[in-house]
Amino acid sequence: MGMSWDNVCDAFSVSHRLFLKLNLSFGRETVLHFFDQVRKEFPGMTRLRRRDEEALVLEEDWPDRSSRRWIRLEPATFRFGYYDPPNVDEVRHMTQFLLELAPYHLTFSEIDYDHFEVVYGFDLEYAGNHDQLVAETLFRDHPLASLFTGEDVHYTIDMQPYLGVSLTPECDIQAYIEIKSRTATYEVRNQSYEPQPLSVYLTLRKYWGYSSDRNLVASYMQLMDYADEWATRRVVPILVTPLAQAIAAQR
Repeated sequence: MGMSWDNVCDAFSVSHRLFLKLNLSFGRETVLHFFDQVRKEFPGMTRLRRRDEEALVLEEDWPDRSSRRWIRLEPATFRFGYYDPPNVDEVRHMTQFLLELAPYHLTFSEIDYDHFEVVYGFDLEYAGNHDQLVAETLFRDHPLASLFTGEDVHYTIDMQPYLGVSLTPECDIQAYIEIKSRTATYEVRNQSYEPQPLSVYLTLRKYWGYSSDRNLVASYMQLMDYADEWATRRVVPILVTPLAQAIAAQR
């Protein structure tokens, strides 16, 4: 059984984004047939909605579920994900099924792929100044600390690090880490905070056209292996766990 991250955060999610060079065709028969095939594999995915003029969403009927699968079709993007999955193996099963099914039903192929992303999201609920918490927890002893400490600084109001590295010499596989604060300035000014998720995102991205390996499923499995390794060895111990401990200490 694959690992679960429920014990390190309040909510965990995995999302995927395949960006295409050409727009998808949203013919009624094509889309309904694709969604019907998805429903046969995942019977709970029965809720079909039009989010705007150019997006269709199929998802599980989430009010009675702690976890939820979803798919979103946009003109040049195929998105899908799993909110609070029981384990990562369930995510891999869903993703492999969709990546084998979608190209045939929605008519896209490797020549059309621009890049593909796997995103791990770790949410930590906190009723307080998210930016201040990140600054004090992760940057207290950092050289940058002198920029947001001192008698002339009242509060930290924007502390959202975003970092990216290449994992290959060709730069076709990349890893990004982002910390997303949701504290508004008026909350800081009034010192009144609503519980909101402080999020840590790990994104693995692959660009096509730089190597001979263009198989979508194989590339996805490679990204998931990277994501699991980075989450286990870096993101969780260096970012998620310290932030979770800092939040727990203030409750």
